[in-house]
Amino acid sequence: MVKLNKIYTRTGDNGTTALVSGPRRDKHDLRVEAYGTVDETNSTIGLARLQTAGLAELDAMLFRIQNDLFDLGADLAAPDTGEKLDYEPLRIVEAQATRLEAEIDALNAHLDPLTSFVLPGGSSAAAHLHLARTVSRRAERLMVELSRTETVGIAALKYINRLSDFLFVAARFANDGGKADILWVPGKNR
Repeated sequence: MVKLNKIYTRTGDNGTTALVSGPRRDKHDLRVEAYGTVDETNSTIGLARLQTAGLAELDAMLFRIQNDLFDLGADLAAPDTGEKLDYEPLRIVEAQATRLEAEIDALNAHLDPLTSFVLPGGSSAAAHLHLARTVSRRAERLMVELSRTETVGIAALKYINRLSDFLFVAARFANDGGKADILWVPGKNR
């Protein structure tokens, strides 16, 4: 259980932060960048949810994802170094990515197939979901880069990859089932 009585500690004033497992890292460390961008993704989903309240099924999915993203941040903030810890670190599990796949399929079942790439926009909800998608892709790039030098769980990488797919389909779903999608017209303005 998390209990926060005091919000500032002054321990980060020197440009470092503590990982869940204890060691301090520079605030620009790749691991800190990765879980910070996961947090940013969560915040953009929070903004999107201001626009999805009328879409109860989608909003419930987004709410679950926000909780998952805290799990993902906790996973990344407790690196697996192979050492025995005094606690069981929270890890993303395969079932979380599998649930995202099922939700993608459920939303996509309501959409017509695409005939072109989709430009971000249409409805306010869709625009916010596209923004969340691009931020989640940045988180994924950072996590993949981190995985080249440190351990990052396979399920965590799979989850963040599926998340951007989910957010793309969710944006189309929020665009009146894709009817309000704005399609890219190659070379239109030549």
